[in-house]
Amino acid sequence: MTIPNILTLSRIALIPVMVALLWADNPTIRWWVFGLFAVIAVTDFFDGYLARALNQTSALGALMDPIADKVLVAALIVGLLARGDIARWDVACAILILAREFLVSGLREFLAQRDLHLPVTKLAKWKTTAQLVALALLILAPLAEPGQLVAISAVWWIATALTLITGFDYLRSATRHLSAGEA
Repeated sequence: MTIPNILTLSRIALIPVMVALLWADNPTIRWWVFGLFAVIAVTDFFDGYLARALNQTSALGALMDPIADKVLVAALIVGLLARGDIARWDVACAILILAREFLVSGLREFLAQRDLHLPVTKLAKWKTTAQLVALALLILAPLAEPGQLVAISAVWWIATALTLITGFDYLRSATRHLSAGEA
């Protein structure tokens, strides 16, 4: 068990705690949820950085890191939806983001069975960053003023747009691989 793998597995273990804390109707607890989310999000950077810096990359880490990212995003979206913190038209963003994440994960698995790989693009890294920023803001949305809620919604829609763009980009790339007879 390496330090990067411990960070990744710890990240996954903390996700249910973070989501459960959303149900506390207490502004101080909301700030704790925000802080826990920030710690979880930052460990996403450090597990990869440390794996490369310490030469501790592993098959387990390569498998679990993207799963941890998807579980974090999906669990928090579901928790925020259940709490009503994502509501009205912003629910469409939640559905689109979740659909894209499942589609790309399935696409990656399908291509991997054919020894084809979709490398993570720089835009996809920005997409993840935008999603994490939007989710952090949504955690604090119950504490926000009406004008701030508009800004939070705008960031959420920007994250959704990046999510859809990268999803279509991956789909287009996979289609090129498959139509070129590589599979």
